Amino acid sequence: MSHAPVLLAEAMDALALRDGGVYVDATFGGGGYSRQMLGRANCRVIAYDRDPDAIARGAALISEEPQRFTLLQGRFGDLAPDELVDGVVFDLGVSSFQLDQADRGFSFQQDAELDMRMEKDGPSAADAVNGMSEVALADLIYNYGEDDESRRIARAIVQARAAGRITRTLQLADLVEKAVGGRRGARTHPATKTFQALRMLVNDELGELARGLSAAERALKPGGRLVVVSFHSLEDRMVKQFIAARADAQGRGSRFMPDLPPERAPSFVLERKRATAPSDDETARNPRARSASLRWAVRTDAPAWDELEPPALAPKAEAEWTKLN
Repeated sequence: MSHAPVLLAEAMDALALRDGGVYVDATFGGGGYSRQMLGRANCRVIAYDRDPDAIARGAALISEEPQRFTLLQGRFGDLAPDELVDGVVFDLGVSSFQLDQADRGFSFQQDAELDMRMEKDGPSAADAVNGMSEVALADLIYNYGEDDESRRIARAIVQARAAGRITRTLQLADLVEKAVGGRRGARTHPATKTFQALRMLVNDELGELARGLSAAERALKPGGRLVVVSFHSLEDRMVKQFIAARADAQGRGSRFMPDLPPERAPSFVLERKRATAPSDDETARNPRARSASLRWAVRTDAPAWDELEPPALAPKAEAEWTKLN
């Protein structure tokens, strides 16, 4: 198995790495970002990952760079370094390691237990599929998966589980495909969005992102860089809105009235408004990069804003999942 970090060069440029700096790799994964940071500057890197397999993979880098590299097991929403840092980088979503390792249950490319738990703890995707109501499943698949076929898929899941518990990845993928009438020339498998929605719910990915962005805002020193690579529109929208709100706190007047005084001092400066997308060459080499988007901003010396609240996108699904937990 291998993992090719997406938008790696662009993310490193956005971090503006310097000798003597301290940087946070909030999503260690396969260690590609951490290795690049350590190789590009005489700096220190503090990395986080919630996945115990990623922590095990990091042992080699710890032995190579015991003075400059620290790896901590935990969620990036809880990141709280002992000192203010010069940069925080997030590489969101699921890693190639998690997708390619069949027994983790993230992918329908191979048959496995329907799991998807990044921390290998707590209720699994199978618990969600078998324990949530049809209404909640439709709510989840429509809002987290952004799938217009959500009601049809939810109905098929409930009908199928009446004959027995749904426990396997291919079992779920096949019934979703049949529910929507096959692939019909689609570039991606019809179950892709359902699997995305389940993974996001099981791992509280939007809640973690909200907490992680706020934690990064608190951890960055003035002039520090926040760099985020996301892979679907829900993540990218949250990142975009978080940065835009904190970088443009100045109230806007009209052409007849002067600008209003700011309610909150901006905590970030947005030097580039548009997101950076992968090049054609990168997407050709790595098809998983095609949906990636990079955004970054520079921290000011203003106090951090209040904790970001994650959007309640699928309230029925979220309420039932909370009860299952």
